[in-house]
Amino acid sequence: METKTINQSIRQVVYAKHGMVATSEPQAAQAGLDVLRRGGNAIDAAIAVAATLTVTEPTSNGIGGDNFAIVWYKNQLYGLNSSGPAPKLLSLDNLKKMGLKDMPRFGFTPVTVPGAVAGWAQLSKRFGQLSLKDALRPAIDYARHGFVVQKTVATHWQHANQIYQKALKHEMYAPWFDTFTKALQAPKAGDLWFLKDHAATLEEIGDTVGSSFYRGKIADQIDAYARKHGGLIRKEDLEAFSPEWVDPIKVSYRGYDVYELPPNGQGIVALMALNILENFNFKDKELITTYHKQMEAIKLAFADGLAYIADPSHMKTSIQSMLSKNYAWKRSQEIKIKALDPKAGKPIGSGTVYLAVADQEGNMVSMIQSNYMGFGSGIVIPNTGIALHNRGHNFSLDPKSNNVVEPKKRPYHTIIPGFLMKQRTPIGPFGVMGGFMQPQGHVQVLMNMIDFGMDPQQALDAPRFQWTEGKTILVEPDVPHAIIQGLIKKGHEIKIEPQLSQFGRGQIIQKDPITGIYVGGTEKRCDGTIASY
Repeated sequence: METKTINQSIRQVVYAKHGMVATSEPQAAQAGLDVLRRGGNAIDAAIAVAATLTVTEPTSNGIGGDNFAIVWYKNQLYGLNSSGPAPKLLSLDNLKKMGLKDMPRFGFTPVTVPGAVAGWAQLSKRFGQLSLKDALRPAIDYARHGFVVQKTVATHWQHANQIYQKALKHEMYAPWFDTFTKALQAPKAGDLWFLKDHAATLEEIGDTVGSSFYRGKIADQIDAYARKHGGLIRKEDLEAFSPEWVDPIKVSYRGYDVYELPPNGQGIVALMALNILENFNFKDKELITTYHKQMEAIKLAFADGLAYIADPSHMKTSIQSMLSKNYAWKRSQEIKIKALDPKAGKPIGSGTVYLAVADQEGNMVSMIQSNYMGFGSGIVIPNTGIALHNRGHNFSLDPKSNNVVEPKKRPYHTIIPGFLMKQRTPIGPFGVMGGFMQPQGHVQVLMNMIDFGMDPQQALDAPRFQWTEGKTILVEPDVPHAIIQGLIKKGHEIKIEPQLSQFGRGQIIQKDPITGIYVGGTEKRCDGTIASY
């Protein structure tokens, strides 16, 4: 595949012996490395990175969001789903009484139970060598003593502020502006910024091993602010939540085992697309055909995913049937010379962070965390720094949908961590964040490595595309003109998208099975950083 770029330097792949951290923000990557050097393992470091990202990249995630993780620990693979359900009061009937026909983006209505803090606590309790408080220390220090705002973060922060000043007029949104602006101005790149309320909250979480957020002081603050402004979430919803340990699901693709987490996440879309694509052979010189078949497979996988993915207890189609090789073969036969127009929902943007960590014992973590659509709901709990997510926005209000809103039900979730193995040997964590771009990014970077022999950095640097709806495909400006013209002739409606943030932000760590050396790639489309030793 073509790796040419425009106005973006191609980074070099990074090698390390003892440990490696790859994520979208340099201070967070350094926080993870510091924890590894202090004797923490990959899990402790992943928690440190995740918590620090809530401080240094609040434009994409926060304490009030969800997270998912795949962990390779002492020769075994584990999955953690720490996405929260709808509150008891978030019902279709109540929404209809409120006069709603669609789930809103802002306010308390789309707020589901935040799972991130419980995810940190569970990972620390089961696998960590340090205490949760020790793992949170770098994030607390950055929040209290200041951090430097990076270029990509500043761009998204300023963009969000412009949107919020127009959209968030109610007094309940005042704490967002108090927390994330100064005199209604967002920070610029290179500014020193403080989040002292955030620091105090993280300290409280560390002191109570997360229990304050769900059963103590912080839970009371969330409950009180929701009641004050007509929100539906209550302390009893927080008290009832616990993350779920799950078995990752997989497909084999050309001798590799590709792992994702099962629904309610959309990782199964990437697996279905890979299953379809395995029925074809790809050659370096047939780039138009390669792009065409990738696009068609992704559309077919999404058509099924958007129809069937929901909280697993509400799915009417089994995961096994969706991942059937026979079914994938039948779907592959639907791919013809011309572009398809499958029936599917319209993907939207997101706000998410992804991180990959590996330690000198061979433990590895693939972790993803999000507030959704940037800062989330626009609700910040006063004096806490907690920006609540808006994951309920993905619920359907169609009573016939598998994903219809219902109390205690988890919504269709976009964030997905990935993990690669071969012949029962771990290769390593990978991920590409970015709303409905995520499974599409997974497919593209995996094929870049497996089908076209790219190293992790080359696989991430290569131009990407994103299917949005119907026959519409967004492509990066550095996709060659001849390929664009060839795809147009096949019936694709190609739009060149200059905003590279539309195409996700990825990180990859691989472990050489013979030497044990780690090989890492980080994202050029953001402030991506690898810290290693």
